[in-house]
Amino acid sequence: MFNGAHVVLYSTDADADRAFLRDAFEMPFVDVGHGWLIFELPPTELAVHPTEGPNKHEMYLMCEDVEVFVAKMQGKGVACTEITEQSWGRLTAVTLPGGSELGVYQPHHERPG
Repeated sequence: MFNGAHVVLYSTDADADRAFLRDAFEMPFVDVGHGWLIFELPPTELAVHPTEGPNKHEMYLMCEDVEVFVAKMQGKGVACTEITEQSWGRLTAVTLPGGSELGVYQPHHERPG
């Protein structure tokens, strides 16, 4: 039925965040005109978690080895939060130039597909 998903990150400095994803994360992209970059994502999964508060959405990028990711970011001068152990994986985060935090984790859970 579906052939993909389109994720939108809102930012107070979209140009800087696009440059960060392009340069620091080295994400493949297409320029659809006027500097609007659309980035390729690896296979994605979706989970629905219960909440007693307001509904919200979160996005995390997953990696094979979070320590390798952190070392690569440090080599580019990008700070990452301390790696924490969660029941579902090893988690770090980076702060994008626009100020939002983006989580990156090495999953412990089974992956679909």
